[in-house]
Amino acid sequence: MDKIKIAGGGPLNGVIPISGAKNAALPLMIASLLTRDTLTLANMPLLADVTQLERILGNHGVDFAISGKRSGQSESAGRTVHFTARDIVDTTAPYELVSRMRASFWVLAPLVARMGAARVSLPGGCAIGTRPVDLLLMAMEKLGTKIEIENGYVVAEAKNGLVGGEIDFPKVTVGGTHTALMAAALARGATLIKNAAREPEIVDLADCLIKMGAKISGAGSAVIEVQGVGSLHGAHHAVLPDRIEAGTYAMAVAMTGGEVLLAGARANLLQAALDVLVQSGTSVSETAEGLRVSRHSAGIKAVDIETAPFPAFPTDLQAQFMALMTRAEGVSKITETIFENRFMHVQELARLGANIRLEGDTAIVTGSDHLDGAPVMATDLRASVSLVIAALAARGETTINRVYHLDRGFERLENKLRACGAQIERVSGQG
Repeated sequence: MDKIKIAGGGPLNGVIPISGAKNAALPLMIASLLTRDTLTLANMPLLADVTQLERILGNHGVDFAISGKRSGQSESAGRTVHFTARDIVDTTAPYELVSRMRASFWVLAPLVARMGAARVSLPGGCAIGTRPVDLLLMAMEKLGTKIEIENGYVVAEAKNGLVGGEIDFPKVTVGGTHTALMAAALARGATLIKNAAREPEIVDLADCLIKMGAKISGAGSAVIEVQGVGSLHGAHHAVLPDRIEAGTYAMAVAMTGGEVLLAGARANLLQAALDVLVQSGTSVSETAEGLRVSRHSAGIKAVDIETAPFPAFPTDLQAQFMALMTRAEGVSKITETIFENRFMHVQELARLGANIRLEGDTAIVTGSDHLDGAPVMATDLRASVSLVIAALAARGETTINRVYHLDRGFERLENKLRACGAQIERVSGQG
């Protein structure tokens, strides 16, 4: 397995281009199953999860073609990919594919909406919590789907097509809202989605579906209305910039000091995280090119946070912010309300000298004046990048093992950081 080695201690200065959002790209790709026509997605990130989902969609009969870059286009420019699901050749999503990526379970909605049936493997466990699919299945049932569980598979059927209805989620669910939107787009009649997720990626999917001919209003609010249509057509849509990648690099600059332009980043996509960074002593300003983040002579101030659904502080930036707080002046409290097992990075940060105490769903971080490099192990995607942030500021060398997690969500991470002065390299090999 590859490893990443980082010699820390230097500031970051330069420009980091922000890629298209993985969490937007995946449901957009799945939406290609809703139409026989071609769905063209621009600003697509090159990530392991995207590549895996291309394989999964290919199993259902989706063809995809990648457009070449135009002359003079930078290496960092996102890809343009054309997805065509002219004929659905298989309505089964097998365990060996779904088990590798939970988001692939969402194919259930477009397959039932378009074909009237689907057989999709339950996704199984997850390193950062159970993340059950019961709310996704509830949404499908509300639209007239008959659901049965057989031998670890969800067998879904709507022989006469989906019918609009009212879906009232008992708690906010991004996956459930994605599912409801895709299913309702082709259901007969009107659908009302209550307590809907408000994440920017939900709005991005709704915008794309509208371009495809769907009738949707209210995306980005707690109540979404969908008027079903008989069919959808092809469209061209650009994936929105990755707010988690932007927030991650912003925290890296806050950790190391220096000044970096996050090209293409948008403040409105992660305002809560930016507000917290400003409280910690980091300067953040929005420009026509993106977000400019800097920290020079000021120290890092301790700030308390609590994760919650958008527009609050995102759980996907919790680990990165904890890394930053290990160098803060004072004590900070970080409360995780979304996933029950999302503190696995704590023990690895402790190997670098971090002082962190866990009390239930809260981590109490006592900042120190330095961290020291050490071998560490990545446990999941966000935990992996929190170790990168800590290593960038640590004295000496840090080796991060099992970095395949990083490739799932961060495009060209080493190149982007190296261009800003980081001493970082990937080492191929075993171990």
